[in-house]
Amino acid sequence: MSHIPTHTTTDHAHWDRRYAETPWPSEPDASLVARVGALLPGCALDLGCGTGRNDLWLARQGWAVTGVDGSAVGLALAEASARDAGLVLDLVEADLTQYRPTPRSFDLVVVANIHLAPEVRADFFARASAAVAPGGHLFVIGHHLDSLGRSGPPDAERLFTLELAEGFAPGLVIDSLEREWSGGEERIDSISDVVLFAHRVVAEVAS
Repeated sequence: MSHIPTHTTTDHAHWDRRYAETPWPSEPDASLVARVGALLPGCALDLGCGTGRNDLWLARQGWAVTGVDGSAVGLALAEASARDAGLVLDLVEADLTQYRPTPRSFDLVVVANIHLAPEVRADFFARASAAVAPGGHLFVIGHHLDSLGRSGPPDAERLFTLELAEGFAPGLVIDSLEREWSGGEERIDSISDVVLFAHRVVAEVAS
């Protein structure tokens, strides 16, 4: 399993250094491909897009993609990759703990390997969920607590559990909430992720 960058801080200089010094994976999250591949393309928002690996795949499928990240270096790499591939991305440099997307305006919102501190996490996911349009979807993936010390942040309180992730989609209907293991099977030495996929109903029935 490739090591994927995980956002654990809003120290943008820290991420600028990491993106500048380390070659990052270019393939999209397989879990995203599996869940989104059959959807009709629309407008997508990737919160914490980094170097754009998921954004590039989405754009190739016909999505109009807005990628948001606090790292100017990561965004520059994403822009260069898009240009080389003949793709267009709308890239926004912003602090994820402060960025407020327009509510109910995206057909897909992606949150991949964003491990924020507990004191800012709930508000972040509330804003991410609020950005999902009627009929749209939210995709979240992050390292499970059992991966502590092997992958992801070295801080247990930033890692995910299924129980914790149940609160990541306020106002949405959860379609699936699962653990997935590297290599596709549960093993003692496997790194596991929590994967959530949810949607907003097209029309809400008045009570």
